Amino acid sequence: MRNAALRSAVPGNPFSLMLRVYRYVLPGVREQLKHWRTRAQAIPDAELRRQALASMACKQFHCEGGAVYAVANMSMRHVLIPLIVALQTISDYLDNLCDRSTSLDPEDFRQLHQSMLDAVDPSEPLHEYYAFRSEREDGGYLNDLVKTCQASIRLLPSYALVAGQVRELVGLYCDLQVYKHIRPDLREDSLLRWWEGHRNRYPSIAWNEFAAATGSTLGMFMLFLAASESELAPQTVEEIRETYFPYICGLHILLDYLIDQEEDEAGGDLNFCSYYAGMTQTVERIAAIVTEARRRSRRLDHAAFHGMIIEGLLALYLSDPKVSKQAQVKQVSRQLMKDSPLMRIFFFVNSLWIRRTSQA
Repeated sequence: MRNAALRSAVPGNPFSLMLRVYRYVLPGVREQLKHWRTRAQAIPDAELRRQALASMACKQFHCEGGAVYAVANMSMRHVLIPLIVALQTISDYLDNLCDRSTSLDPEDFRQLHQSMLDAVDPSEPLHEYYAFRSEREDGGYLNDLVKTCQASIRLLPSYALVAGQVRELVGLYCDLQVYKHIRPDLREDSLLRWWEGHRNRYPSIAWNEFAAATGSTLGMFMLFLAASESELAPQTVEEIRETYFPYICGLHILLDYLIDQEEDEAGGDLNFCSYYAGMTQTVERIAAIVTEARRRSRRLDHAAFHGMIIEGLLALYLSDPKVSKQAQVKQVSRQLMKDSPLMRIFFFVNSLWIRRTSQA
């Protein structure tokens, strides 16, 4: 990713980044989601149709945020936006199927998430993703999402260099979705046993932070962006992986869990921020992860772009309306926003505006 063409294409300040977001990313994402909503409306099974439509109605900003990576290689946005939207739509759809599921069967969850592993490997055939549940008739909706990802990936010139890292991140994501959605009395023990197999590789983080990091798709999207460039070095891939996982990915999902604490408690859902001893430790740990994410991102090509991703994450989640309704979360938010740089304030205002236009 070091050639001059790509270097000049990557936005170096928040104004140029957001200009591209408004002009290209948001319209591109919404066009893709319009297509997938039309497909979802035709799903024969009522429960699958309901969950597919709900996932797009409630989580559109996931696709809009993820597709920001397309602005860093505008000549490939016609590949990156459909790929990111399709993979994120699979993720959100399956999360709904597991979260609000008629099943607590880990075999069912594992089989559903085989679709994500297939989506990032164009050589994989399609599988029977609904094999272990009663609702199966989706009219080819999930298959078409998988095939869209596979077709897009075939157009990425350097995908062979990132394929192993992408598959590993997707595999970890799938593991998390299985363990966190099984019977509540089995979840924590399963997650802790899973962590034992990985903890030596990540000595600077706790088990809940590792688990949170595995729930992010941002590392996958950044690797897609890297693979969109024909001149990609293996060392660059490794540097991206070590910066994004677990640090930027961990920040992403810990912020998500932070603002969802009240909602998750009411719904009996697992929340990784609840494992901190209290507000002080929550602030300390998230701040430490922010610091490490910033430090590592400075080593990457186009460090300013990755810095904007980090500040944008803080702004996006801490501007969520849920924050103002939770006294403790509001206090954490104030601590994390303390001494905010102008860049984060800029993204904060833009996040409010994007949310408003998304709901319009």
